[in-house]
Amino acid sequence: MTIDTSGKIEGFFLETVEAACKNQKVEASGAATTYLAGVLADFVRPDTHATLSETLDRPLTLVLDDALQTPPPERFERLKSLGDGTLYVSGFFGDHLEARGVDDDFVASIGGFAYRTAGAMLRGGSVTLVDIYAELAERFRVFVEILAEVAERTSFSPRTNTGALRMYEKWVRTGSDRLARELAAQGLTPTTRIGSA
Repeated sequence: MTIDTSGKIEGFFLETVEAACKNQKVEASGAATTYLAGVLADFVRPDTHATLSETLDRPLTLVLDDALQTPPPERFERLKSLGDGTLYVSGFFGDHLEARGVDDDFVASIGGFAYRTAGAMLRGGSVTLVDIYAELAERFRVFVEILAEVAERTSFSPRTNTGALRMYEKWVRTGSDRLARELAAQGLTPTTRIGSA
């Protein structure tokens, strides 16, 4: 016997995404927040591990090139999968990418391009889907921050001093308001970024 919990999982993630948007004062369309919840629910399922593995293990430029060389019916799915994978990995495993020396801006440009190109393939199709992919492409980095907060909210690992130090180092590089709030919640008050005037 199998129990279908997909509605509950997506509902949970939708609430968490909406809470992160509210916390970060991000106005996102209902369609985009629902899409993000769907991406999160998809990556909970074991059959999506191949997409995640491809995003983590292969150079993103090669994954993008493979997607662009694929015939049109499959091209859309490959581009969508690349956008979803880079968004998820950036939000949940940003430290892994950073440890590999992968630049956040590079990943955002690949993910945004994948969503923009997938959306362009839908011209003449559903206006809502075209709008969703356009919003995901234009606000890719904002949505990475939303997913990073979701990752933190759903993580069962305790906060450590090493984690706080990594968070501070990332705040120094990015100036992220979300990271500043997280540091403040841990009793650390970042005051000035290195290199800022």
